[in-house]
Amino acid sequence: MNKEVKVFSPLFFVYIRNMKSIFNARVFASLAVGLCVVLSAYVFMKGYRDRNGKDNVIHVTGMGSRNFDSDLIVWRGSFSKTSNDLAAASAALESDRNTIKNYLVGKGIQENEIVFSAMEINKNYSNIRNSEGDIVGSELTGYSLSQMITIESSEVAKVEQISREVTELIASGVEFYSESPEFYYTKLAELKIEMVSEATADARLRAEKIALSSESHLGNLQNAEMGIFQIVGQNSDEDYSWGGAFNTSSRRKTASITMQLNFEID
Repeated sequence: MNKEVKVFSPLFFVYIRNMKSIFNARVFASLAVGLCVVLSAYVFMKGYRDRNGKDNVIHVTGMGSRNFDSDLIVWRGSFSKTSNDLAAASAALESDRNTIKNYLVGKGIQENEIVFSAMEINKNYSNIRNSEGDIVGSELTGYSLSQMITIESSEVAKVEQISREVTELIASGVEFYSESPEFYYTKLAELKIEMVSEATADARLRAEKIALSSESHLGNLQNAEMGIFQIVGQNSDEDYSWGGAFNTSSRRKTASITMQLNFEID
């Protein structure tokens, strides 16, 4: 009888230990499964809320534009003289400068609107060749002197007209090279503020119409972002640019700007 007890007891304790291990494993597995269920539910609900949150926002773009006339003109030109003598070239250039200035003042341009740049001097050389035609050196043959002139005025129409008539200087023996005038607007900052306000109002009106058509209520403004500011020639086929066009060649222009708004809807 005692032998049977001694043999059975160790097996019994081994059995107990195995049962505990199995029980602990099942508990652990149950806890792991439960945790996974909770995490899955959380992720699902969060995704659901995020998805619906995005659906409760509308994105609209409004536009503001203005036609305006430039109030500042910048007109540039240049003239030059060439001579084998530096003093003679300088004197000839000065004579042309005085002729140009008198011509412009006679046309009605104010003296303080005329600015002459510093004189540029370039030396002219010719190649020296030997009897075989190879270049063996160079020699100074003369000087080329040039000067730039800039007219900046608020009398846009007057200066624009003079820029078209400046070829009259040729009759005076002056070789004047005229560039195309550039046109600017000095009140651009104020104009831009007005256009931002117009674009914002336009975007809000669009948002209200969208909300009304979807039987929703327009909520708070989440954020607003200004788009590209563009200036192109009025009634022209000039292309808009992603970086923002800024036309300076047209006297009459059209400016435009966009505003992107995000609204909540209920």
